[in-house]
Amino acid sequence: MIEIVRGEHDTGPPSRRTKANETLQNILRHDVPASLVVFLVAVPLSLGVALAVGAPLLAGLVSAVVGGLVASLLGGSALQVSGPSAALTVVLADTIATYGWAVTCAVTVGAGLLQILFGLLRFARAALAISPAIVHGLLAGIGVTIVLGQLHVVLGGRAQGSALANFAALPGQIVGHHDQAVLIGVLTVAILLVWPKVPAPVRKVPGPLAAVTVATGLSVAAGMSLPRVDLPAALPSFGFVPQLPSGGWSGVAFAAVTVALIASLESLLSAVSVDKLRGGRRTDLNRELIGQGAGNVVSGVLGGLPVTGVIVRTMTNYEAGAKTRASALLHSCWILGFCLLLTGVLRFIPLAALAGLLVYVGAKLVNLPALKEVLRHGDLAVYVVTLVGAVFVNLLTGVAAGVLLALAFMLRRMVHSGVHVEADERGTRVVIEGALTFLSVPRLTKVLADVPERADVTLELLVDYLDHAAFDCLRGWQQAHVKAGGTVTVDEIGHPWYGRGSSGEPTVRRSLAARVLPRWLAPWSQWQAEHVSLPGPRDGASPLSRGASEFQRRTAPLLRDTLSGLAHGQQPHTLFITCGDARIVPNLITTSGPGDLFAVRNIGNLVPAAGDGTDSSVGAAVEYAVGVLKVPEIVVCGHSSCGAMKALLGQAPEGLTRLGDWLRHGEPTLRRRASEAALLLDGRRPPAECDQLALHNVVQQLDHLRTHPVVADALAAGDLTLTGMYFDVGAAQVSLLDATRRGFVPAGSTVH
Repeated sequence: MIEIVRGEHDTGPPSRRTKANETLQNILRHDVPASLVVFLVAVPLSLGVALAVGAPLLAGLVSAVVGGLVASLLGGSALQVSGPSAALTVVLADTIATYGWAVTCAVTVGAGLLQILFGLLRFARAALAISPAIVHGLLAGIGVTIVLGQLHVVLGGRAQGSALANFAALPGQIVGHHDQAVLIGVLTVAILLVWPKVPAPVRKVPGPLAAVTVATGLSVAAGMSLPRVDLPAALPSFGFVPQLPSGGWSGVAFAAVTVALIASLESLLSAVSVDKLRGGRRTDLNRELIGQGAGNVVSGVLGGLPVTGVIVRTMTNYEAGAKTRASALLHSCWILGFCLLLTGVLRFIPLAALAGLLVYVGAKLVNLPALKEVLRHGDLAVYVVTLVGAVFVNLLTGVAAGVLLALAFMLRRMVHSGVHVEADERGTRVVIEGALTFLSVPRLTKVLADVPERADVTLELLVDYLDHAAFDCLRGWQQAHVKAGGTVTVDEIGHPWYGRGSSGEPTVRRSLAARVLPRWLAPWSQWQAEHVSLPGPRDGASPLSRGASEFQRRTAPLLRDTLSGLAHGQQPHTLFITCGDARIVPNLITTSGPGDLFAVRNIGNLVPAAGDGTDSSVGAAVEYAVGVLKVPEIVVCGHSSCGAMKALLGQAPEGLTRLGDWLRHGEPTLRRRASEAALLLDGRRPPAECDQLALHNVVQQLDHLRTHPVVADALAAGDLTLTGMYFDVGAAQVSLLDATRRGFVPAGSTVH
């Protein structure tokens, strides 16, 4: 028999009992306190929503219990808290007034079944394609409707039948006779407004709970005679069955679809919002829809309101420190216990206090920071149309109007692609940007008609997409212009839609073409061959002058602000010493820009020792970089297939006297290679002898740097770091010397 004894340093997998203990401790430490906070927020909000829609007040608590249990167990978001939502008050109030409470429960069941179907059909991601302007406009419209209705209750009156009627009657309500309800309602709103500014220890009590508690306590202490919460003595019978309508099926079906869409949208937005706060964790949104749908089916059967993933409760749950779905489950248990044991306490709450709470919640739905974002992105009209439609017609009409307007704006932007003509001393330039489709052809034809005949034209294409109609328009104009004696140089940047079409290749999908390098990465020969293929006014220009023109036209405007800040001085972070080889581009392989690198290039990236008086150019650069610019790092970068290393190995071309004189500084590298073990590159010895020597050369030049007094002093003071780097040209791989000098490891891996 083999006995396994686990010591105190055993790192084997933890037992199931250990995992269970850790989970239990996590729940007790984080989820139980969070669930109590959410419970205290949920009770007044649930009662307030039920009051606003005209449902039995206990229905709000029933839906809070069901949402927390069923939706949390079956949904995809661990921290989502579900319950009755203010976002549904408008449609529910209208449905209850039209069909009655029992039929509304059937609507809730139908909406839940639709949500389950949406989840099974994997529609969740499609819902996120709706413009944020429409979403925020819808929420703002709901908020305005709630505020208009509940302000009448706060002021001691009764809400009217529509938002327009509420708005028209509000001035008279404000100047009319008011009773004690006004004091309670206004006090509730005032406490909620002031609560975020009270001391942090006091804010541990949720604002809604504090406002309703203070208002209730005042009304009881003062002996006010006010309408209060009216709850039955017990929960409704679990045998309750929703009632199907005797007629008007189209209206009931419309209400069910509306509830399903709004509830789904709010639940998905709430889940995505908490995912962002949790570091981008992704919720299974289709499972979330199924869970929300199941919650609505059960809530409707038991006589509750529709449930959604409520943003207010979910954010409260997250901010209270919840870690798992146990928090949402427990909050439902607290609500259920409250209903069974403390129903009498709820009967003291004035309805005016709940109305004040709803006014505050409705106003918060008009999210001003979100409105600023909408304005910044130019979608204010979409927001306003959605809001107005939701307030004065109905919610789905508002959403539909917003979607149609957003589509109209999209088509307008496509029609008005960035097509314009620029004239300079080199000729005429026609610039076309964006997506170019058949919708853009009328404007494109008009602009091209203004190009002078026989002009030297550069057709500059920066298009994301080019369809058949737009291609035919461009191609026909190009051929006609050339036939009339002009020239057309096609300068296509990015994906070669036009070039592929001209060569007879398909242009249906971007993936059919080979990847196109941006110009700042592609070699001169590659991009100039691809983009300057036709005769034009730039014929005879050297590659360097073409490149300078490209920089001046495209890159300079982007860099002007950066370079203006460097106009009067430099503060590089690195002295970069590397070979003069044209294949090594320091800023490219280090992802750095203007002002970052103080670069020194020579044959073989050599650094003569301080005592060598034959060359002072590299020493001067080192002295200036370290002593004056105070760079915190010096990098010596070698590379594969280095011509200088080949020359050191006896493969130098004959007759190059100056090269031979310079390469004498590399002789210490040869001696190091002969006396020391081979250096490894990513754990292997490079097969080429010149590459083996290049690795030793980097290490040797770092030793030479240490002989310079200015470097030695900075190292002793801890102000400088020396780094060895090697670039494998063929593999496009940057490697760094590790501290033990046993070799080089790929950049990004752990360097010891």
